Amino acid sequence: MIGDLWVQDAERRGVAYRALLAESEQPVSWAGEVWDDVVAHLGDHDNHVRSIAAQLLCNLAAHDTSGRILGDDLEALLTVTKDPRFVTARHSLRSLWRIGLAGGVQRRVLLDVITQRYQDSFAEKNGTLVRSDLVETLRTLHDATSDEAVRTTATALIAAEPDEKYRRKYARHWR
Repeated sequence: MIGDLWVQDAERRGVAYRALLAESEQPVSWAGEVWDDVVAHLGDHDNHVRSIAAQLLCNLAAHDTSGRILGDDLEALLTVTKDPRFVTARHSLRSLWRIGLAGGVQRRVLLDVITQRYQDSFAEKNGTLVRSDLVETLRTLHDATSDEAVRTTATALIAAEPDEKYRRKYARHWR
């Protein structure tokens, strides 16, 4: 079914996407077999495929305690969070939190990555939406892990927002 994720037929791709995303919310035996293929599709010419690859990789990384996501694979994933097609970037941003489920090391690296991504977003066209997605992502991660370092990071990022209107908006994710 993994091969169906990369086909041009949107219906077939959608069926495979929904099935594999649901299945990969739990550890799957096939993660190691498909990992490199999924990473390779982060750079696909089709933005739908890039989005699917990013979301699936985050799901797979959530259960990979070996830390395979750390390094080049994470860099490739972060590139998709800056995708020219903003909807693709948002789908990948909203999936990042799953990486932090794999363990403390992955969570600490993810917090650093999110902090840097937040800072980088000030120079972007849709920066306020990116920052909102990142703060919401941190809330989702905190809800799943109860890690106070996640809350501390989110609080610091919200405080770094220069516009009071957006500080209030981002803070709503934490009420």
